Amino acid sequence: MDLNFPIVFAAALIPLLVGFVYYHPKVFGNAWMKAAGVSPDGAKPNMILVFGLTYVFSVMLGVALLSIVIHQMGAYSMLVGQPGFDAKAADSEAWQIFTAYMAKYGHTYRTFKHGALHGTIAAVFFALPVFGINSLFERKGWKYFLINLGYWVIALALMGGVICQFA
Repeated sequence: MDLNFPIVFAAALIPLLVGFVYYHPKVFGNAWMKAAGVSPDGAKPNMILVFGLTYVFSVMLGVALLSIVIHQMGAYSMLVGQPGFDAKAADSEAWQIFTAYMAKYGHTYRTFKHGALHGTIAAVFFALPVFGINSLFERKGWKYFLINLGYWVIALALMGGVICQFA
């Protein structure tokens, strides 16, 4: 299965770009700082490290989204362990089944809209519980939780859409 990994690396920029707009003081930045208890005059983090790690973590999210938003990955993962499953063994039964399947269904549900739907579902079923648990134990309010969840819904929906459409 040929995937366009440069698209995954490009989609990993989406959380940075969305965060730049979403957490701007004129959007949700001031409300987030108040809810998080962060002062603009407080200690300044190493922004190169913050942005660098954000990008690395976003690449990891992009790789995970591949299998969530591209349904054909399921067929690939079922057959990849079969003996002779590779392009060099084009006469293997598993490879023939896979290539026939991909010829017929390889582009089914490969749209931005479909990927955005699954990116949103990923945000609801992964980001919401993980961030919700952290927010509960950190004793943060609903405003803090909802601002951050909104960011992840937007970021993962856009990442899912781009990855599904172009990867």
